[in-house]
Amino acid sequence: MKAITNDREYQAITKRIDQLLDIVTDDNYNSIPEAVELDFLSTLIEEYDRKHYPIALPQLSEAIRLRMYEMNINQAELAKLLGVSPSRITEYLSGKEPSLKIARIICEKLNISANVVLGVSRPAYSKSGVY
Repeated sequence: MKAITNDREYQAITKRIDQLLDIVTDDNYNSIPEAVELDFLSTLIEEYDRKHYPIALPQLSEAIRLRMYEMNINQAELAKLLGVSPSRITEYLSGKEPSLKIARIICEKLNISANVVLGVSRPAYSKSGVY
């Protein structure tokens, strides 16, 4: 099979993957042929999902809110961490884009992808898997 062409095939392959997940374990992964089938089918599903069900990048404001929650910090603490005023944080949470200098600091201090911070969409999937 070269690629999944419709939802019916997708559902059938998903069902088979569920069966294989009951068989293939970390302990037997390198010793049973079902592991090869699982890898192959998983790749087909991944390609179909990427094409038909793409996941959009989050908005910067959403990513900042998530990091604030994960780090258990408020806007004032985030402002201090980034070296900006609390009102700037309010602007970023409202959708205003940061300067390039602050964008770099956000990437470094909050570990948020530059693509998200700069609002750059993901490159199209290539057959080679290189982006």
